[in-house]
Amino acid sequence: MDIDNTNDPESADRGVADRVADALHERIADGRLAPGERLPGERRLAEQMGASRVSVRAALQRLKAQGFVVSVRGGGTRVVSSAAEMDTALTDLVRSKLDNLHDLAEIRLSLETWAARRAAERATPDQIAEIRARLDAMAAAEPQGRFGPGKAIEDVRFHVAIGTAAGSPVYMHILSVVRDVLTQMLSYHRYRLFAAPGDDETLLSQHRAIFEAIAAHRPREAEAAMGAHLQWILDRYRRASIDNRI
Repeated sequence: MDIDNTNDPESADRGVADRVADALHERIADGRLAPGERLPGERRLAEQMGASRVSVRAALQRLKAQGFVVSVRGGGTRVVSSAAEMDTALTDLVRSKLDNLHDLAEIRLSLETWAARRAAERATPDQIAEIRARLDAMAAAEPQGRFGPGKAIEDVRFHVAIGTAAGSPVYMHILSVVRDVLTQMLSYHRYRLFAAPGDDETLLSQHRAIFEAIAAHRPREAEAAMGAHLQWILDRYRRASIDNRI
């Protein structure tokens, strides 16, 4: 049944627009609409919501004013991803000083050990399959035997898949800020941080341990495996700082 139903058209438009906005906000809050995700077009939303396109358009304007969605170049709307607005400044800040890159890794250590534990508790079979797919893609990415740009991208996708399996919209919004910066920094520093013989297999082995613990639904082991992986990266940053290689 359409929710556009009242004897006062103007009042109906306002009331229905508010209800549509509330429904979309709920989807953002519970993670059904993820950071950066593009919303269906107005016509499709109108059909989904049982509302007029006028009401949908007004609802989107309200969400834009509140900062939850933004217009997409060429048409359409997407959920705000802070990474899109912060990427350049944050990337420059991290790139300019090794201490900042180290801080980013320490923040990840705190956040992602929690996410790994939560994913081990909550991951569905489909989510476990997605984490495995990202692990396989990382192993297959070129160049073989060295942590190159393809592996950096798949590495980040692996961690995002774990974040999705953790089932926390709040965490996914936080991760969206770190994700793009992390991808760029892994690519920027890949040959200096992970250039030693065996680094590629070490990283893959660490990621396999994380996956296996999540797939077996062993939260403490998943948390420990993620912590060991990120601590290894922190140690590399410290060593690079001493050697002045970054």
